[in-house]
Amino acid sequence: MFRIPLVLSFLLFLQSVPSSVLFGLERHIHARAGGSSAQQLPLIVAKDLGLFEKYGLNVDLLEIRGGSLLMQALIGQSVNSADVGAQAPIRAILSGANVVITGGLLNKTLYKFVTRKEIRTPSDLRGKKVGIVNFGGANEFNILMALKAWGMSADSVKLLPSGGSLARLAAMDVEGGLDATIIPYGEAAMAAKRGFNILADLSELMEESPEKVFIADRSFIKTKRDNAKRFFQGLSESIYRLRSQPQLRGKIVAIIAKWLRLPTHLAEEAYDSHYHVFAFPPRVGRRGLQDVFEIIQREPGRSKDEFKLSRFVDESLLDELENEGFFKRLETENPRK
Repeated sequence: MFRIPLVLSFLLFLQSVPSSVLFGLERHIHARAGGSSAQQLPLIVAKDLGLFEKYGLNVDLLEIRGGSLLMQALIGQSVNSADVGAQAPIRAILSGANVVITGGLLNKTLYKFVTRKEIRTPSDLRGKKVGIVNFGGANEFNILMALKAWGMSADSVKLLPSGGSLARLAAMDVEGGLDATIIPYGEAAMAAKRGFNILADLSELMEESPEKVFIADRSFIKTKRDNAKRFFQGLSESIYRLRSQPQLRGKIVAIIAKWLRLPTHLAEEAYDSHYHVFAFPPRVGRRGLQDVFEIIQREPGRSKDEFKLSRFVDESLLDELENEGFFKRLETENPRK
């Protein structure tokens, strides 16, 4: 009888065993809000290049569409961490949730304000229907901040929950449908080809916006602190290498194409518009948070006393990494080229 050599049998066995079991990697479940987009670039690069594994974690990246569902998963401890617009965790904390913002991925908005072709100036928006994903999310916040920058009140327009960006663009094609919305950079060219007007680039209107913050349950930070800290190590190396190593462009474009199911030319556009925009170290911008606080404070029954920063933010994991010289070591080990 033919016998497989013992060494070969062992190698075949190793291939069948998950690396998390084989090498004793600890599991970490991270939820991404809003589906797949280039705003998730540091996460998918860290996963694909094995950077989480380098720091001893087996990270599962889950997609959960909608800030409310994501917050339910986090509060119910079905996931260990998540990234989402700052509005969702701030509102959850105000309602008594034991979650906290632990850092920031993206501190600027990467959206464009798109309108029907007859709307050429901000004042033309008065009384018009503007589509958002839902109330309380990043879409609503960004539109309110744009109105503020134009000197217009929040009730100058009619905000209507209308689904994802493609659904909102479709609703703008229908007579009597939406008059305007905001869409990610990656879809702006498509909107322009369909005859819509690009009224504004929101990044030029807003100095800072907490578009993507990291959140976790406070109990997880306390009981699984090393796990949470190693997550930031893998993520931080990914952000640093994205920003400083252009020689990785070809490899990262391939990762984008695979994860986001994009043709190569669109993956290249996504890389070129996103590789440099992520926060390093991954801290949340305070100016952007204050803008969110201001918007929510306008609601009836709110008090400024509710909005002490320490109630919402705990970046002590990043403080520890900074004090240990971790971020400086990344620069030494991965020199800019």
